[in-house]
Amino acid sequence: MVPTPRSLVLATDIDVLAIDHTVIQRDGYIVVRSPSNPAFWFGNFLLFDDPPQQGDVERWERLFEREFADEPAVRHRTFRWDRNDGELGTATEEFLGRGYELESLVGLVARPDELVAHARASHDVTIRPLDPATGGPDEPRWAAVHEIQVAGRDRQIGEPEYRDFSRARQGELRALFSAGRGAWYVALTPAGELAASCGIVTTGDRGRFQAVETAERHRRRGICSRLVVDAAAHAAAEHSLRTLVIVADADYHALGLYESLGFRPRERVSSVCRRPAGE
Repeated sequence: MVPTPRSLVLATDIDVLAIDHTVIQRDGYIVVRSPSNPAFWFGNFLLFDDPPQQGDVERWERLFEREFADEPAVRHRTFRWDRNDGELGTATEEFLGRGYELESLVGLVARPDELVAHARASHDVTIRPLDPATGGPDEPRWAAVHEIQVAGRDRQIGEPEYRDFSRARQGELRALFSAGRGAWYVALTPAGELAASCGIVTTGDRGRFQAVETAERHRRRGICSRLVVDAAAHAAAEHSLRTLVIVADADYHALGLYESLGFRPRERVSSVCRRPAGE
């Protein structure tokens, strides 16, 4: 039986991984691997039951090296723990001085019938799912999605590395959508320009948003709020969803927007990651 995290954020983080991902239970932790994308920092990680305590940094690093010894392309180190209250343990004291970055995420949850249109939602765009087929009629729009994501990346990450990552993730998600696991949605202007996009990966009766992004020149026009609500309604109707999950950094400016649409903060999840040297 595949182990499932208690945290809904962590469980849906695993939901959205490539079809070939594996989840293996060990004594006190879970190993999550994405063989087709070893450079994905949050697709290859160890998930512990509890946050780190004094002295865990060396032990956790040894376990990571052992678990991924057969995959030299995994050059990062990512550790997560199955708590939804934001508890850090000794993460700040023990990991940050060793080159790790601390990530704190807020998981927001809504039922489809709890979502409401924003008062300033744009009525000028059209929201629709993309055909996931490779070489299909929407291939130019998939390329435009890629460009929006590259433009909106964390500037600490180099463009070539991010382009490779974004392209690999898009391929993984399109495979999920081709298998009937949700869809990628776009907001199109009257001229046909791609203004914003997001994905919703479905697993059973739950759906997890992915990469909600608006092109810079189209921001603050009510397009994102329209996209999120319409995409959620379409996905819920197509897949009989009961729960929708959207996750963002704790200091992300859009948290208030998501709450205004009916999402409610449910969890706070933390992790540490050390990037490969030079990335």
